[in-house]
Amino acid sequence: MSEVAGRLPPQKVGWGVFWMCVAMLLLVGMDAIAKHLAQLFPVSEVIWARFTFHLLFMAPLLARRLPLIARTRSPRLQILRGVMILLASGAMVSGLRYIPLAETNVLFAASPLIVTALSVPMLKEQVGPRQWAGVVVGFLGVLLIVRPGIAAIHPAAVIVLLGAGFYAVSQITARSLAHLDDPRTTVFYTALVCALAMTAIVPFVWVTPRPVDWAVMAAAGFLSMTGHLAATKAFQMAPAATVSPFNYSGMVWATLFGFLGFGDLPDGWTVVGALVIVASSLYILRRQRVRRKKE
Repeated sequence: MSEVAGRLPPQKVGWGVFWMCVAMLLLVGMDAIAKHLAQLFPVSEVIWARFTFHLLFMAPLLARRLPLIARTRSPRLQILRGVMILLASGAMVSGLRYIPLAETNVLFAASPLIVTALSVPMLKEQVGPRQWAGVVVGFLGVLLIVRPGIAAIHPAAVIVLLGAGFYAVSQITARSLAHLDDPRTTVFYTALVCALAMTAIVPFVWVTPRPVDWAVMAAAGFLSMTGHLAATKAFQMAPAATVSPFNYSGMVWATLFGFLGFGDLPDGWTVVGALVIVASSLYILRRQRVRRKKE
């Protein structure tokens, strides 16, 4: 992986990093909108709006290539990934209703640690003792944030952690799909599965939006689509090992949007826990690169 990075022009790698930071800005902006909408509408309706408008904005871009992009070698994996993203989104929006944006994003950032742990039983990958140590330290960072036994754990924090687990499974599924389908196919099916599933559910909880609410919902879908496109662009421009650490720039945006939009700032324990999670995740990433060099 590092050899590939070494052969790429520095400017191209730099653009990859740039697009990942843009992706996180857009996706955290979508989370901020979801937090606002979750105070007004049922969680199911917020998720429906996100994925339905995501799909509607995506349709013109895919219209000519839709027959090709809609082809998948593994419909079951595509549906499984869509369901996992749907569950993760539901957990995220439910958490955003009750806990600050920055704290929600920090807890969700535990997903790379869960990916490492689940890659052994699900992908039959080898994880060395140093990587396992990184996973353990990372979860200690999670405990610093939720502080069981010291402070009352808000149930929403547990729900967000469950969402991080669902998101981790979706990432593992995406690894398998990367060898089978075009990335655009995966993005398309994820939005399609989520939109169809929520369309079946949302009539039972429907709250009619005002015109301004429709506009805000559309904005969430637009940010969702452009955020995923920017992330795809980042991985096209530079190796995953180079751009993945910049996922954590989302914590900066979450803190900024949380303060500007909702007057929330993370406390000291949350900041320390976030640093532990980021450091352990980057250590695991480094150990993975070392192991691949040796193979």
